[in-house]
Amino acid sequence: MKRVIGIDPGLAGTGIGLVSGMGMKIDSYSFGSIDTQKTDTLSIRLAHIYDKIMGILNDQKPDLMVVEDVFSLERYPKSGILLGKVSGVVLLAAAHSGISVVEVPVRESKKILSGNGNAGKEQLEQAVRRYLHHEKPIRPYHASDALSLALIGLFRY
Repeated sequence: MKRVIGIDPGLAGTGIGLVSGMGMKIDSYSFGSIDTQKTDTLSIRLAHIYDKIMGILNDQKPDLMVVEDVFSLERYPKSGILLGKVSGVVLLAAAHSGISVVEVPVRESKKILSGNGNAGKEQLEQAVRRYLHHEKPIRPYHASDALSLALIGLFRY
């Protein structure tokens, strides 16, 4: 059985999804998010994300981490820079834990699970729910995004 953690990096909220299984068979899953306070400094927020991820990695000992690849919208370059900083902290945690990492572009994960690379958050969340046979909505959306990454890791790697 493989255990895969998916991470959707974000400064305000980093989505976490964990799946266990083999191939297309999912034995268990869990999800959540790491939230930070806007009133804290950037370095404090990044340290908080790093510490929480290290705790999860040490506790769950996944075989693989799948992280959403960093992207930047031309109109909002600062957001891309902040996303890169969060992603760097996530990758550092994986390296310190000895866990292999695969980065997957957001459009690729949307296409694989929903069939549409331009799917919205709600459409991707519904696709994740179908795969997991999870009846209730998965919130926050970045937790369902993280689960989509974990599922891709389980299916592909």
